[in-house]
Amino acid sequence: MNAAKKLVKTLALVFSALVTAALLTTPAAHAATPFKVLAFYTGPAEGDAAHVSFETEARTWFPKVGAQNGFTFTATTNWDQLNSLTASQYQVVMFLDDAPHTSAERTGFQNYMNNGGAFFGFHVSAFTTNGADWDWYYNQFLGTGAFETNTWGPSAAILDNGDPSHPAMRRVPAKFTSGVSEWYSWQHDLRQNPNIDVLASVDPASFPLGTNASQSWTSGYYPIMWSNKKYKMLYANFGHNDMNYSADIATSSTFADPAQDAFILDGLLSLAGAPATDQSTDPVSQSQWYTLVNAGNGKCVDARAAGTASGTVIQQYACNGTTAQQFQFQYVDGPYTRINNRNAPAEVLDVTGKSTADNAPIQLWTYSSGKNQQWQLVPEASGTTYRIVNRNSAAGQGHMKCLTSPSSADSVQLQQSACNGAAAQSFRLQ
Repeated sequence: MNAAKKLVKTLALVFSALVTAALLTTPAAHAATPFKVLAFYTGPAEGDAAHVSFETEARTWFPKVGAQNGFTFTATTNWDQLNSLTASQYQVVMFLDDAPHTSAERTGFQNYMNNGGAFFGFHVSAFTTNGADWDWYYNQFLGTGAFETNTWGPSAAILDNGDPSHPAMRRVPAKFTSGVSEWYSWQHDLRQNPNIDVLASVDPASFPLGTNASQSWTSGYYPIMWSNKKYKMLYANFGHNDMNYSADIATSSTFADPAQDAFILDGLLSLAGAPATDQSTDPVSQSQWYTLVNAGNGKCVDARAAGTASGTVIQQYACNGTTAQQFQFQYVDGPYTRINNRNAPAEVLDVTGKSTADNAPIQLWTYSSGKNQQWQLVPEASGTTYRIVNRNSAAGQGHMKCLTSPSSADSVQLQQSACNGAAAQSFRLQ
């Protein structure tokens, strides 16, 4: 072989090696190993609008996260698909708002789990008043036995990370605030079951947990997330949004807490045997400045006269692109954010007088960690708009309160009022 041919061959080998290396380092090559998730739900027939709200939200959230992390998400109300399901068809099964009821469905699910399948269950998927009704599932697989008590109304809980070494808990802080949910307690103490690994439990700082004194937990041990070491499985006690039942709208979002979302995504990837990720699941950037446009009248949220002092009125005004109409959402506790104004980032949206009443006006005020200064973004069904719910309103006797435009006129001060699904409470972030 002459020198020219040797050079060509050498260059070809080098080029091939470089191409191979480039392919191995592209995002696609580092994406999670493709897998399929099949989620079962019952929907309105299940009976609780708060559960339906959660599963509806889940059927929007998981496909978006799946597109970013290499998995497909299919949801079905046909529980009979469990009868002959195999792990080669779907690598992970979810129960969103119910559990199997027929003998064939139950036998099929047990066979699926015993032959390489994986499971992620939420909230009501563990509910039963008779654990003996399906001994394998309630007493052995979940370990819970029968339902005993619940908290009411739905509220966030401070949780302790019980196993930081578990793949699902790798990005979860030692203590974190959950999303809002109703919480269940169980017949069996999971700490006494050697097969159960409790991943998170209620921190005593949460007590009393619940907003109704007659249905609040005031002490005790309550597991919230766990796995069974004999199976590829995870269970999470959350999955019940806060609701305005009369208006049939959610006033909280299960998928609005960064730590909880990280648990869901990392847990799902680990169940499927897919590589870990640091992919954020939060659609709202904490560093971005947003204009808040009311969906009902097209007006923008605005600090009156570009004011920067505490007490400045938060009004609506024709959108004009000024910094007085630019706001930033920064997480301060679990799903709750402070909403900073760009002209004075230390000043935030504040419910005047810490009021929990309807029609309480909104102002700027220096952030002091008050719950009247903390808000949760609750995505609406459109996927492009949000309700902005004040945390402090949970202390009131009515429904949760939403940021509201009381009319379509310029210079009208914004206020909080009971969340009702109206366009006046719907905001687009742009």
